[in-house]
Amino acid sequence: MKNKISIVYSWLVRLLTIWMPNHPIFRRFRGFLYSLMMKEINTDLEISSSVIITSLTGLKFGKGVRIAHNVVIIGTDITIGKRVIIGPNTVLSGGNHQFNGLDFRSLPSKSKGPMIIEDGTWIGANCTILSGAKLPKYSILAAGAVLNKQMTEEKSIYGGIPAKKIGKVK
Repeated sequence: MKNKISIVYSWLVRLLTIWMPNHPIFRRFRGFLYSLMMKEINTDLEISSSVIITSLTGLKFGKGVRIAHNVVIIGTDITIGKRVIIGPNTVLSGGNHQFNGLDFRSLPSKSKGPMIIEDGTWIGANCTILSGAKLPKYSILAAGAVLNKQMTEEKSIYGGIPAKKIGKVK
């Protein structure tokens, strides 16, 4: 029941605040409203007006997270660390469809594990992060990348489809 309430609440916040400009004051206000239904939240969450969050239960955000426009967050069991930047048009998907032999619609979504985005990371534009994935501390996920597994090396640059290490953060 709490999950259904959080879905309605999330859409209500979006509906009531979408007209507000994407100035930091309004992004923080929007973040505050969303945080009221999240599992764990710290201060200074900034959420742009066109962000879509399908469910707030199970989401954990650290201090100073900034989410750009057109980001879609689907599912639960998603942890985002402190001082994270999520670029525009990014999708965070906490579950995957299952095939029952006929279609992908009949069975419920299944998670491959928690999604973890650690402190100080930067996710470029147009990225996709899937359940079970991990982006380590102080790393960059290059624009257009698909992260589908747990990366381990901090201060690294990951990119490609699927994402792999392509460099080091200097």
